[in-house]
Amino acid sequence: MNRSCPHILDLHPGLPIGLVDSGLGGLTVLRQLRRCIPDESLVYLADSARSPYGERSPGEIRAIAAETAQWLRGRRVKAMVMACNTMNALAADVIRTEAGVPVVSLIDAVVANLPLNSGDRVVVLATAATVASGAYGRAIRHGHPGVQVQEIACPDLVPAIEAGEWNSARLEQVIINYLNPIFQIPYPVQAVVLGCTHYPLISPLLQQLLPWPVPLLDPARSAAMALHQLLQTTGLATCKPKDTVKGTVEFYCTGQTARFATSASHWIGQPVQVEQATLQPALLGH
Repeated sequence: MNRSCPHILDLHPGLPIGLVDSGLGGLTVLRQLRRCIPDESLVYLADSARSPYGERSPGEIRAIAAETAQWLRGRRVKAMVMACNTMNALAADVIRTEAGVPVVSLIDAVVANLPLNSGDRVVVLATAATVASGAYGRAIRHGHPGVQVQEIACPDLVPAIEAGEWNSARLEQVIINYLNPIFQIPYPVQAVVLGCTHYPLISPLLQQLLPWPVPLLDPARSAAMALHQLLQTTGLATCKPKDTVKGTVEFYCTGQTARFATSASHWIGQPVQVEQATLQPALLGH
């Protein structure tokens, strides 16, 4: 692997920001970036040919992280947001090594903004791989000593969301089954962290099915703010005159571009064009 990294001075404000996810979930991060830093241009890679990441081994995820970071680097981006919690949990070091540009971590960003005190209770809903890594629990306990953390694996949510089952009766029953452990936790729970970027797509249903009102925390919001601050402090923020055209978004997909375009257009609320991205065939599929 090529581990040479360009110095920060080799970058300039006119370059885009790169994002990668296994499919639709990273669009929740993209939405927050468009709200927080609308002048910035974005390159979005949907690695749907290898979705869901949460069912893959740590070794596979680390190999995928290296390859996708290199792909985005080849698109000449000035910063990266790994818009996938599983990748953040298992391959943050790989991403930072291969990116060659500043990288924003979803986990670090949301933990830094958790309004918690010792003794508070937090639930993290995430993929099986993220929960198995224990990354959220370690990060929350390190940043907020004395906080009680329960991580719940929800392996069936990403496939259902990718299939467009955002409000189906089957999805509702799946969610109820995953939320059962929360019913056993003494009230109150101070926050539920959506530890997978797909989950904000079904946040209304999650909120409806929770046993009591509780904030659903989307790490994408914290990541957008962290990226905004990073661009300002590094001098990489785009400087555009007022009333000019906002930043552009380029979409790429390793799987079926037409299918991703249809789903993404539905969720974003406007048509999107998606180009095919080719990654190493040896890593595609299971």
